[in-house]
Amino acid sequence: MGNDGYGFQLSLLQSWQLRRDTDVVPVAGRQQRLIAALAINGPRPRSFLVGLLWPECRESRALESLRVSVHLVSRQVPGLLINGGTVLSLGELVDVDLHRVRDQIRALRRSGLNGNVASCLHELRDAELLPGWYDDWVLFEQSRLRQDRLHAFHIIARESLARCDYESALEASEAALELEPLYESAVALLIQAQRQQGNNAAALRAFERYRAKLKQDMGLAPSEGVRRLVADVS
Repeated sequence: MGNDGYGFQLSLLQSWQLRRDTDVVPVAGRQQRLIAALAINGPRPRSFLVGLLWPECRESRALESLRVSVHLVSRQVPGLLINGGTVLSLGELVDVDLHRVRDQIRALRRSGLNGNVASCLHELRDAELLPGWYDDWVLFEQSRLRQDRLHAFHIIARESLARCDYESALEASEAALELEPLYESAVALLIQAQRQQGNNAAALRAFERYRAKLKQDMGLAPSEGVRRLVADVS
């Protein structure tokens, strides 16, 4: 089954792991980077991959490194890579957790909340891409996914608040603030959800934390709109 790409599950979130059916497949670090690059970027020419993965090497040496990596992956994990000559890709039916999260974020942007909010929040909160990897191209993708998750949490918080689902609004706002503590829109949604639950003290604490951090980090004061949300709380 693995020879035609079935049965592979590739995890890039939380940690790198490849499974075939229920078995973990050991893969060396250099080959992990190649597989991750194809999972993140999709099918790419060899010239793109050598520039991405070996930017400091001479082209001839980088091409040889790529050739060796492709050979090792093809031998150790047959069916995972599709070698199209000048273009390399993963097998079409390799299941990649990052792709599911990206699909979820696109669906949120397109049509808003639809389905199990708790499950969506759980998956998005755990969607940290390749922690501990510091290649420039990985750092760029980490930042991009972080911004996408931030936007998704904002959508969930805003729509949950509108539906009077205050618990989900609180959780989504808090998740956004874990990523970006000075995200004013998330602070506003958090305060509104807490006040709707009758928890004025928590709303005021959230405002004071935000005000203190904003002053410490930026030398700024909260906007009038945020101040108004707690103006009547003593």
